[in-house]
Amino acid sequence: MEGSWIAVVPFIVVIVTAMWTKQVFPGLTLGLIVGAYFIQPTLLGGMQVSIQYIVDGLTDINNLQIIIFLYMFSGLVGIIKISGGIKGFVDLTSKRIDSKKEAIVLTWLSTLGTFSAPSFRIVTVAPIMKALLTKINMTRKELAFMIETSTQPVIVLIPIATASVGYMVSVIEMGLQNHGIEQDPYSIFIQSIPFNFFAITMIIVGTLFVFFRHSKEPLIEEERDPNKVNIEKENAATADDLPSKPWNLIIPVTLVITLTLFLTWWDGFTKGFRFPQAFIEADVLQAMVLALFITVLFTFLMQVAQRNSLKKMIHEFIEAGNNLMSVILLLSVVWALSSVADELGFSSFVTNNVDWIPSLFIPPVMFLIGSFVSYFIGSSWGTWGILMPLGFSLAQAADASLPLVIGAVFASGSFGSFSSPLSDNTNTIAKILGLNVIQYARYKLGPALVAVIISTILYSIMTLIL
Repeated sequence: MEGSWIAVVPFIVVIVTAMWTKQVFPGLTLGLIVGAYFIQPTLLGGMQVSIQYIVDGLTDINNLQIIIFLYMFSGLVGIIKISGGIKGFVDLTSKRIDSKKEAIVLTWLSTLGTFSAPSFRIVTVAPIMKALLTKINMTRKELAFMIETSTQPVIVLIPIATASVGYMVSVIEMGLQNHGIEQDPYSIFIQSIPFNFFAITMIIVGTLFVFFRHSKEPLIEEERDPNKVNIEKENAATADDLPSKPWNLIIPVTLVITLTLFLTWWDGFTKGFRFPQAFIEADVLQAMVLALFITVLFTFLMQVAQRNSLKKMIHEFIEAGNNLMSVILLLSVVWALSSVADELGFSSFVTNNVDWIPSLFIPPVMFLIGSFVSYFIGSSWGTWGILMPLGFSLAQAADASLPLVIGAVFASGSFGSFSSPLSDNTNTIAKILGLNVIQYARYKLGPALVAVIISTILYSIMTLIL
């Protein structure tokens, strides 16, 4: 469909409804229905189109793997919790972790083994750090922000063994082919990494924000430890009646990280590639799911060997997995809305309305437009797919630095993935830590906008230099 202003209407509906209800899901649902009725403007046509796009999103192989991964990992965390793994780890680390500074150090150290994908890092680290809230002077929002600062901005800067690398290289390769440029896409990607100014700036701004900011909110006990908000609904990870067995956490987490790295390399190796190209060509998401599946089976065997009730472990696995069903439901609507926006020609609308950009300001303006788009669709990958062809066209037409423009596009997608209330990262960590999505998104938007302003200035300066 030819892009027009109609393509923007669903996102306006999402924003207005979400602000009015202070909930993301009603806004997404209404935006999806409105967009679907633009596609099929009959009495039941819009409803049928909405359902069809939801089904299509849920049956997409990559989306399905994400759902399985989230459910299984949440279930694994449930087993670790009930078997005393989290309590044991907290007992082990609480002798050393009793301040915000030490919590920040621990969070950053955990990046070394959890950088494969944002969702992997969040579901691994958030439950553990959540249990440490009783020991440190932090609110749940500060903790969530600290974890996210060391997640998406860091992962997009890592050139191997992440779920993003393959896709980022592929969109560059597509642009090179479309414009007949004979260059190695991975080399161009490496050259663009230093120009992802938002990711680099957000790491610095975010760390300083967490380290020096003193929350004005009252730090009540529920804010320190969300496990105590409703102990009847959720067993506290550090309850007194649980055993203290840190190895029940250390072994499964180490195993899933090690297997993820190995299986990622192995997948690329079996396709005929050697290190480090094997990591680039591998299906990282598939490797993550397989590693997690093996780890879950091994963890069940561990619990049986410890003579814990298998029936109890299975029940806890299912209960914990079900805790993320609201996130999975939300993602299904986000995926459907993205498809509707694509059908309405959202990318064409953006492309057709940027011919006013002066060639000198292509990188900073591309970054700002991309940030606007990514905030409203909540997807870094979607933004990269929409804007990378445009970035190549403008860079070629104006003879601008290609790595600089590519870096600006990647940076703009990172902004939306980090700050948007529609982002799956935002919704996943909000669910795990018991936060209101809208309030949390508003909380982190301030420092994110500071990073946007600094990044825009840097792109303007580099445009003049290069």
